[in-house]
Amino acid sequence: MKTICLYFQVHQPFRFKRYRFFEIGNNHYYYDDYSNESIMRKMATKSYIPANKLLLDLFKEYGCRFKVAFSISGTALDQFELYAPEVLESFKKLAQTGCVEFLSETYSHSLASLTNKAEFESQIKEHDDKIFKFFNKKPTIFRNTELIYNNEIGEWVSDLGYKAVITEGAKHILGWKSPNYVYCNANNPRLKLLLKNYRLSDDIAFRFSDHSWNEFPLTAEKFVSWIKSLDSKEDTVNLFMNYETFGGMQPKESGIFNFLKALPKAVLSTNKISFSTPSDLVENYQPVAPLFVAHPISWADEERDVSAWLGNELQQEAFSKLYDLRENVMKIDDAKINLDWKYLQTSDHFYYMCTKFFIQGSMYSYYNPYSSPYEAFINYMNILSDFEIRVNDKLKPKVRKSVKSAKKAKEALIEGNRVAVTAKIKSTKASQLKKVGNSALSVATKKKPASKTNTEKLNKNSKLTKTKLSSPDTKKIKKAATEKKTTSKKAKAVTKPVTKKKTK
Repeated sequence: MKTICLYFQVHQPFRFKRYRFFEIGNNHYYYDDYSNESIMRKMATKSYIPANKLLLDLFKEYGCRFKVAFSISGTALDQFELYAPEVLESFKKLAQTGCVEFLSETYSHSLASLTNKAEFESQIKEHDDKIFKFFNKKPTIFRNTELIYNNEIGEWVSDLGYKAVITEGAKHILGWKSPNYVYCNANNPRLKLLLKNYRLSDDIAFRFSDHSWNEFPLTAEKFVSWIKSLDSKEDTVNLFMNYETFGGMQPKESGIFNFLKALPKAVLSTNKISFSTPSDLVENYQPVAPLFVAHPISWADEERDVSAWLGNELQQEAFSKLYDLRENVMKIDDAKINLDWKYLQTSDHFYYMCTKFFIQGSMYSYYNPYSSPYEAFINYMNILSDFEIRVNDKLKPKVRKSVKSAKKAKEALIEGNRVAVTAKIKSTKASQLKKVGNSALSVATKKKPASKTNTEKLNKNSKLTKTKLSSPDTKKIKKAATEKKTTSKKAKAVTKPVTKKKTK
């Protein structure tokens, strides 16, 4: 019997306000409270509240024959507490049904797994503590930010005691293999891998309301028929998507809530397909093969890699500068700095700096507060510069330096960061324009035609000069001059014998 595993990601970042250059060193509050609250209230009204209510009704109707799993980031939980406590209460009600599993992830939905193991593990622990506090559940399955995974990350997760990792069924990794099986980590077979079926997941998440799609409209019965038609040997169908799909990405008017309501009935009436949580899959199915993933994969964009967050120089500069501060941040016992440190790591900030020309299916571009990746980079680096100053100030010895020297140090730091930011933007813009063969850049970087003409004229004059110097007339002149110099000698040589002959 096939089984469907429904997993939903719930995440909201703390968006930053417009932070100007002159605020560095003077204003230490970085957040756009109005934007954060209004977006959370909007998503609560359109998505979270109605979707949770629908799930609760379905659990009452079908019991635990219908099951789902959630991964809720720490930043989303923090915003529920601040702006939408009723959403948090609705998730608590779902947890009490016993039909919901809560997964582990990094607290701030960060990219720490790509750079720092200690930070990665610290955030996981903090996140799990928060999940236990609110829902009285201890996660046993791990889901990394944006489903990012490779062999090394899998080993780290296994060492922490988790039974499985949820990740992307990337085609360039699977090759001919199907995502509809349980796999295991190549280095540690005890860690199981649950792979997203991205084609069927994206049919719901991205194509559901697309009128140009040849399968539009999508009904629950049609969708279940596709699952039934899969190879009978395939065990699992993992449908992983953003929870904002329901009411956010796909509005209520599209019929997305009706689809979710009809899905359990359409599945369970077949008597050939069931619903499972990730933990059920780990318990009931054995891996069919190890999966070797040398380089990080994710569920983002066509490439299914991490280029959406670290694909250009702007992102890499901001990322490396942020994590260079970790050692000093860890030395400071300051609640406000620690909180800002977590929120600065949220992956969305790096996604906003993405300069890729084709970005598909992103929930985070849906509420992008910036008009360009360069604006996102400048704003983030301004904030990071101020954060660095605060960290350095906390690390100062008790014997304070003079105000004058401290001011100079701050000015030097700010100016250095400004120069670095400007240089990175110029470099990135140039490389992006070069990639697409921008004609304006080509014209601007070519040498002026006039300079080429002058060069050609010089070369031509040089050739003419050489031609003149080697012409027959010039040779005659040179020859005549030479003969003139030797005339007297030749004359003497001819005259002397003649004179002697006449004397005789």
